[in-house]
Amino acid sequence: MADVVRLSSLGFSSSTSSSALTPSSSRQHALCPPQKLHRRSGFSANCSHGGGVAGLGFGPRKQFASLKAHATVTETDQPKWWERNAAPNMVDIHSTQEFLSALSQAGERLVIVEFYGTWCASCKALFPKLCRTAQEHPEILFLKVNFDENKPMCKNLNVKVLPYFHFYRGADGQLESFSCSLVKFQKIKDAIQMHNTERCSIGPPKGVGDLILEPASPWKDKSAGATSA
Repeated sequence: MADVVRLSSLGFSSSTSSSALTPSSSRQHALCPPQKLHRRSGFSANCSHGGGVAGLGFGPRKQFASLKAHATVTETDQPKWWERNAAPNMVDIHSTQEFLSALSQAGERLVIVEFYGTWCASCKALFPKLCRTAQEHPEILFLKVNFDENKPMCKNLNVKVLPYFHFYRGADGQLESFSCSLVKFQKIKDAIQMHNTERCSIGPPKGVGDLILEPASPWKDKSAGATSA
C-alpha cells in the first residue's frame, strides 16, 4: 500500500515521513496571512499574493447616500420665505384674539397689517421690501396675517385680494386699506408718511368694528378665498 494519501478535496498531502500538513503546489497561493484593514473611503483589502479576500471597505455609494441625507436635513431646516429676514417689529398673527390684542396693546403706534398667502407669488415678491421698510421704521408695528390660517377673520375684514394691507392707529382705529404689489410699493410709503406722525390720543381705540371673535381653523382650499394681486 502506498504510504501517501492525497486529500484532493482539501489540496493537502499527507506523508508518513512528516507529521505536518503542507499545502499542495496547485494551491500554494490560495491562502495568505491576515492583514489589517485600513479605514479609507473606497479601499478594498486584497491578498498580497494576488488572490483571496476582495471587495471589503466602504464604497462611494454609502458616502453619497450620507451626503444626500445631510443635504436634505439642511434644506428642511431653512426658514420659509415668509419667515426670512423678518424684523423684530414684525409679529405673526394666528387668531382673531391675537389680532385684537395686538391692536389694543399697540397704543398710539401706527400698525400696518399685511394679509398674505404662502402660495401668493405677489406676496413673496413684495415681502423682502416690506422687511426692509420694517427695519427702517422700528416705531411701527407690522402684523402678518396668514390668509389660509385665518379665513374667518379675513372674511369679516373683507379681504379678497392678496397681498392686502390695513393701517390702524389708536383712537383713530382703521385709517385705510388697500391692495398693493411690489410695483406699487410706493403706496405703502406714502401711507406711512401720512399716518406716522406724532399725535395725542383723545379716546379709547376704535378697534376694527364688528369683528367677531372666533377660532381660526386651517383651511387648505385657497381657490375659494382671496386671489393674488
